Amino acid sequence: MAFDAHSPSDHLQRSERIKQLVTAEGQRLRQRYPLLQHQDAIGVAILAVSLLGMVGSGLGYAQGLLSAWLVIPLVAFFASFTHELEHDLIHLMYFRKRPFAHNAMMALVWLARPSTINPWIRRGLHFNHHKHSGTEHDLEERAITNGEQWGLKRLIMTGDNVLAVLLRVHRAPTWALRRRMVLRTMVGYFPLGWLNWGLWHSFLAYHAANAVAGLMGTSIAWSASTLEAMALVSFLTVVWIAPNVLRTFCLHFVSSNMHYYGDVEADNVIQQTQVLNPWWLLPAQLFCANFGSTHAIHHFVVKEPFYIRQLTARVGHQAMREAGVRFNDFGTFGRANRWAGS
Repeated sequence: MAFDAHSPSDHLQRSERIKQLVTAEGQRLRQRYPLLQHQDAIGVAILAVSLLGMVGSGLGYAQGLLSAWLVIPLVAFFASFTHELEHDLIHLMYFRKRPFAHNAMMALVWLARPSTINPWIRRGLHFNHHKHSGTEHDLEERAITNGEQWGLKRLIMTGDNVLAVLLRVHRAPTWALRRRMVLRTMVGYFPLGWLNWGLWHSFLAYHAANAVAGLMGTSIAWSASTLEAMALVSFLTVVWIAPNVLRTFCLHFVSSNMHYYGDVEADNVIQQTQVLNPWWLLPAQLFCANFGSTHAIHHFVVKEPFYIRQLTARVGHQAMREAGVRFNDFGTFGRANRWAGS
C-alpha cells in the first residue's frame, strides 16, 4: 500500500495498515503454534513462573544463599512480567468471562507489585490514556512524569510514585484541586502503596540517620524493638520493595520517554509513541519486559497480549517505520516529550 509517511492527513490510513499487518502476523503465529491459542492458560503460567521466581529468590536470600545485590534485580525481573500481565488484564485479555479467576489474577499481580496504584482504579485511567494519549487529559502518563522537563526533580519522581504527585501538586491552580490530587493519590495507593512507600522511606530514613551519625563520629542508640522492626523492614525491602522501586524506575523512565506529550494531534496514533530500543537501554528493558521496543505496537493493536507483541515485533517495527512512526528519537529528552522536532 502506497502512502506518504510524512503526510499528516492520512494517519488513519497508516495506522490501519499497521494494525492489519500486525494482526495478520499474530494470527499466522497462532495457526503455526496452536499453543498460542490457549491465552488464559499462558497468562496463568506466566503468573505462576513469575511468582515462583520472586518467592524463590526471596527464600534464597532468607537462607543466605543469595546476596541482596543479586536478589533485588532477580525479583525486579520476575515482577516486570506481572506488570505486563496486569496491563493485559486491564484490557480483559484473560478470563474475560470468568470474573473470579480474572479478579484473582488482578489481585496477585498487584500483590507482586505493591508500588503501583490499585489495578481496578488504573483500568479507568488506562482507558482514558488510550482515548487522550499525549494530551493534558492523559492522567496516567502525566503521573509518571511524561511532559516534565528533565532534571533532578524528574529523576526523583520517575522512581517514586508518591513523590511524582507531591512534587507537582503545588502547580494545581486551586487548593480544591490540590486536595483532590492528594486524596485521589491516597485512595489509589491504598493499602499496598501505603505499605510499599512507607516501608521504603522508613528504610531510607533509618539508614540515612545511621550514615549521618557515622560521619559525625557517633552512633544512634536505637531501642531493641526498633532494631527488631528495622531488621524486618530491611528484609522486606530487599525481597519485595527495592525490586519494585528498581522496576518502577526503569518502566517509568522508558514509558514516559517513548510516549509523546503536549502537542500530539487528537486521535493520531502515529504521534502518540515511538519505538525506544537503543542498546544502552537494554538494562532498563530487562526490568520492564522490553517495553520500549514493543509497547508502541499496543497503541495500534490493543487486544494482543504482551508476549504476542514480542513475537510480532519484527513485522510491527517494519510496518511502523514505513508509516512514519519514530524510532529512537532521543531529542524527546530535551523537548519534554513534545512531538515537534526530531
